Amino acid sequence: MDDKELFKKNFFVKGSDFANAGEVSIEIKNILKEIGYNSEVVRRVAIAAYEAEMNMVMYGGDGEINFTVNSSQVKIDLEDHGIGIADINLAMQKGYSTATEEMREMGFGAGMGLPNIKKNSDDFKIFSEVGKGTRLKIIIMNK
Repeated sequence: MDDKELFKKNFFVKGSDFANAGEVSIEIKNILKEIGYNSEVVRRVAIAAYEAEMNMVMYGGDGEINFTVNSSQVKIDLEDHGIGIADINLAMQKGYSTATEEMREMGFGAGMGLPNIKKNSDDFKIFSEVGKGTRLKIIIMNK
């Protein structure tokens, strides 16, 4: 299969901007539909992108999402300048959350964000430093 780049875009995500949260993941989903990606792959990408974007809004301060599509895979690289994650292994456990009461009142903070990203990715890497931010590398294959 030819690995020609089909689409590439960088998105800015503003921390704590709950009014616009989710817009990037919706745009990513629509782009993949327009390209003609398989609906199951679009679903997996949409879930991973949404969960990652919401984590950026909730904890990341400002950040960027770099989105690249080729014929064989979708790559989503996210980098924020937020609080960072002190214990990545703990953060990866289903149900673990550091959401504030205000975030929970808005319906967030179930502790499923990172586990859902990993579950829907074919390759998932996370790097974080407390006080400096977090970087995610997500690859979802077009199968």
